[in-house]
Amino acid sequence: MSKNPIINAISASSYIFLVASVIRFISQTQGNKPDTFFAPVAFLSLLTFSVVVMASIFFYQPLQLFIDGKKKEAVRLFVQTVGVFGLITTVVWILIFSGLI
Repeated sequence: MSKNPIINAISASSYIFLVASVIRFISQTQGNKPDTFFAPVAFLSLLTFSVVVMASIFFYQPLQLFIDGKKKEAVRLFVQTVGVFGLITTVVWILIFSGLI
């Protein structure tokens, strides 16, 4: 992804928002149809895909920096990305529990 932790965290949050929106839309169109064998297959596939996406957002650039011998910069980027993502998550939870969203 990026060497900017804010962009990385916003990318992760945007991906989560997109996936949640798609799941909500699909569930509304399905009504009360019973799940089939393919429902768990679809969700496990989505989980696997999401793990790959999040790993690339959080780990790709730090790993590249680490391999290039810039260990302190790699750790700093990873910690800052996780910190900004944690801050975004905290703000969302506060907005949910306060009833604003």
